[in-house]
Amino acid sequence: MGARSWGRGKLPAPLAIGLGVVVLDYLTKRMVLQGFRPYQQVDVISDYVRLTFIQNTGAAFGIHAGLYDRFVFLVFPLLALAGLVALFWATPARDRIRLTAIALVSAGAIGNLVDRLRSARGVVDFIDVGIGGLRWPIFNVADIAVTTGAILLALSLWSEERGAGSHRTRQRQAGASGSGDRRGS
Repeated sequence: MGARSWGRGKLPAPLAIGLGVVVLDYLTKRMVLQGFRPYQQVDVISDYVRLTFIQNTGAAFGIHAGLYDRFVFLVFPLLALAGLVALFWATPARDRIRLTAIALVSAGAIGNLVDRLRSARGVVDFIDVGIGGLRWPIFNVADIAVTTGAILLALSLWSEERGAGSHRTRQRQAGASGSGDRRGS
């Protein structure tokens, strides 16, 4: 079972990873919704790592689309998921890194999409890291999955392109030396 299939060897690990991320994301957000007031902060490791409950109607890092936030951030993940399904289908079963990356990005997108469908107030964010007033934007488990998956996917695609580029170079070099031999005869 290679590329362009749902092969049995291809599905179990990414499915388990994806389900694990979606469940962990759901449970942590539920914990925050039930146990925190909006903007409540709890230090976990001094002020370096905090739990701070906010709801984000925009995208990652507070990016907004104005009046159309909810519509844009409901439709975009669905389009992205369709593209990820196609990429998964086209990925060979032996490319575990890419399959894992697709599972992580997909699961993160699903986790945040569930939040947007659940409430017009947006996505539940609660992981707050920084030093004093220098803070990273508050995020959640789904955001970690999307970011990690996107980095792995970029590395996988870059590695494949690099390998294909060196293969093309070897082919050109072999062709050049082969054609040179024919001219000399």
